[in-house]
Order: sequence, then structure tokens, then C-alpha cells
Amino acid sequence: MKKVLAMVAFVMIGVIVYAFNDENRINVDQQSKKEVKSGEVIVMNKEMFIKDVFDYEKSEEWKYKGDKPAIIDLYADWCGPCRMTAPIMKSLAKEYNGKIVIYKVNVDKEKELAALFNATSIPLFVFIPMNGEPQLFRGAADKATYQKAIDEFLLK
Repeated sequence: MKKVLAMVAFVMIGVIVYAFNDENRINVDQQSKKEVKSGEVIVMNKEMFIKDVFDYEKSEEWKYKGDKPAIIDLYADWCGPCRMTAPIMKSLAKEYNGKIVIYKVNVDKEKELAALFNATSIPLFVFIPMNGEPQLFRGAADKATYQKAIDEFLLK
């Protein structure tokens, strides 16, 4: 009888562990699909930055890893000008879908990335061309100003 109870307990634990791991895998897959959806601003963390933009832990010389020019919007939830530019970035992501990628980084959550770009004031936009060094744009502006920077610097 003890062997049967032990076996039942073992099977139940196995089922629970399997279900938990399968549920986590589904959540991770859904999150990955959500993050790479085109035409939207993508929330970026350090791991994604290292994987998709630049691995500053392995190299000091800038080498962009992306396949499209990019903009990184460094912001904070409490920042008024950041809240004003968020809908502009969302609109630009749709307008330039397939041509550029727009990321956003919360400086309160990703302090290391904020420090990497010396984000002493926000919003701070990092314009990353396919070749060459990224350029910083400090402060909020209107949509036309961002469009001009995209057209003349990123898509030239």
C-alpha cells in the first residue's frame, strides 16, 4: 500500500511540475510574440538590448546588431514630457513600420541602460542608424521634428 501511495504522489508531483513548466513556456512564447510585433513600440530591457542592439559587456566599440535603424526612447512613467511623446512614438512606429524599430526603456527599471547613454535628463531619444554612431536627442519635440530626424539621419 505504501508503494502505491508513493507512486501516486510521485505521479501527481510530476503532473504538477509538467503543468507549471508548460504554462510558463506558453507565457514566455506569448511575451516573445508580443515584443516582436511590428508597427508597435517595443518595451526593451537589458537582455533584449544586449541581444538585439549592442553587447556592451563584450565590446567597447559600437556595433549595431539590428537589421533596421532604430530609436530608443528612454523615459519614466512620472515624466510629463515623456508622456507627451509616447503617443508620437506610437504613431511613428506605425508610420515607419518595416523601415525602423522603436524601443522604449524605462530608466527607473533599467538603470544600467540609462547610465550607458548618460540619461541625466529625460526624455532622451537614441537614434541608431545602420552604420555609424548613435546620436542622442534630448527633450520632447513635435512629430515633424522626429520625422525629419528619421528621414534625414536614419533613412538617408
